[in-house]
Amino acid sequence: IRPWGYGVWENMQSALDTMFKDTGHENAYFPLLIPMSFIEREKEHVEGFAPELAVVTKAGGRELEEPYVVRPTSETIVYSMYAKWVQSYRDLPVLLNQWANVMRWEMRTRLFLRTSEFLWQEGHTAHATEDEAVDETLKILDIYKETVQDVMGIPVLTGKKSESEKFAGAVDTYCIEAMMGDKKALQAGTSHYLGQNFAKAFDVKFQDSSNTEDYVYATSWGVSTRLIGGLIMVHGDDQGLRLPPNIAPIQVVIIPIAKTDDDLAGIESYISDLISSFKGSGVRFLFDRREKMSPGFKFNEWEMKGVPIRIEVGPRDIEGGGIMVARRDTGEKKSILIGDAPDAVSHLLTDIQSTLFQQAVDFREENTFTATEYGEFKKMIGDGGFVQAGWDGKDSTEDSVKKDTKATIRCILDEKVSDDLRCIYSGDKALYKVVYAKAY
Repeated sequence: IRPWGYGVWENMQSALDTMFKDTGHENAYFPLLIPMSFIEREKEHVEGFAPELAVVTKAGGRELEEPYVVRPTSETIVYSMYAKWVQSYRDLPVLLNQWANVMRWEMRTRLFLRTSEFLWQEGHTAHATEDEAVDETLKILDIYKETVQDVMGIPVLTGKKSESEKFAGAVDTYCIEAMMGDKKALQAGTSHYLGQNFAKAFDVKFQDSSNTEDYVYATSWGVSTRLIGGLIMVHGDDQGLRLPPNIAPIQVVIIPIAKTDDDLAGIESYISDLISSFKGSGVRFLFDRREKMSPGFKFNEWEMKGVPIRIEVGPRDIEGGGIMVARRDTGEKKSILIGDAPDAVSHLLTDIQSTLFQQAVDFREENTFTATEYGEFKKMIGDGGFVQAGWDGKDSTEDSVKKDTKATIRCILDEKVSDDLRCIYSGDKALYKVVYAKAY
C-alpha cells in the first residue's frame, strides 16, 4: 500500500478510532502467531477458516512441537486471555479493539478487495448478558454505517447474514453491503454476535452478583482495507479517483503557474493569507511547488489521485485579484476573488462530499429492483444490481439460486414480511425479504 492509499486508510482509521473510544472501547494488541490447538478448540471456527490458514511449522532452524497459525482473525487468542482476565461480573464488560494485519491464504486475489494479507481493526467484547452483547453488535453496525456513509461517501444497506454467509463460529452476523460501480455487491463490514460459543470453548466464566457462575456473551467485529477498494469502485471515473473530502489525504492542491523564480515568489506571497486560513480551519492542503514538472502534468496527476479541489494561481490571476478553482467531482472550473476563497473552499468541500454521496445513492436506487417471479429475477440478476425478493429461509433454496445465477443473499432486510410474499425460487411463503446480488 503506497503512501496515497495509506493516507486514505489513516483517515478512515482516525474516524473509526474516535468513535470506538467515544463508546468506551480501548485499543490493545494480541500476538500474530496463534497455536494451532487454539484454532481447533472452536469447531465451526476451524472448519470455516481451514482452507485459508497459513501455518508456521519451523522456527529458529527447528521443527516446532506445535504448529502456529498466522493470525486470520483473533477470537481464539483473545478468548484464551479473557479466560485469565475475567472472574467476576465486576470485570465486565471488556471492550477491546485491535488495529492489526491478518493473513488468509486467498487462491484468487483482487487488489484491496481480497488479498492474502490486509490491514483491519477487529473488536472483541465480552458481556454479562445476552441483551448487552446483542446491543453491542448492533451499536458497532451503526458506527460502521455512519463512518462509511459520512466519511467515505458510500451508501450501505444493513441487515443480517444468512446461515451460510455468517462468520464461522457466530450466532448471528450483521453486515453493511455497498453497491460498486459495476453493480456488484461488496461486503464492506461485519459485526458478529458470538453468543457463548467462544466462551465455552475457552472457558471464559464469571461469577454474577448472586454468586452464580456463567459464561460470558461475546461479540467481534471488523472492517479492513477492503474499503479502499470499495471507495475506488464507487467514486472512481475514467480519469482516476474521485475522493470525498472527508477521506482525502489532501483536500486542496494549489498549483502555481510560474515561468520564473520571481513569478513563484510572487504567487507564494499572494496566497500566504489563504494558506494561513487553511491551516487555521484544518483544511488538508498542498502547495505543489515542484519545479521540473509542468502545470499540465500536475493537473493530470492530482486529478488521477482524486484531490477534491485544485486551485490554480498565475500572474494573470494575481492581476485580477482572484484564483482559479476546479472541482474534481464535476470538472467545473471558475474564477473567484482570493478574499472569498476561504469560505468558498469550505462550502465547496461540503458540497463535493454530499454530491459524491448522492450520486452513489442515486446509482444504487437506479439499479435496485424487486422481483416477484423467478424468470424476472434471473434477468434482473443477469443485468446486474441489487434484487429484493422473498426467501423461504431454506439453505437448499439459497444454494440452488447461487448455482443457477451466481447470486448470493447479501443480507436479510430488517423489514416485516407480508403474508402474501412468496419465495422467489420455491414459490412457498417467504419467511424473509432479502437482497440478492452478485458479489466480490
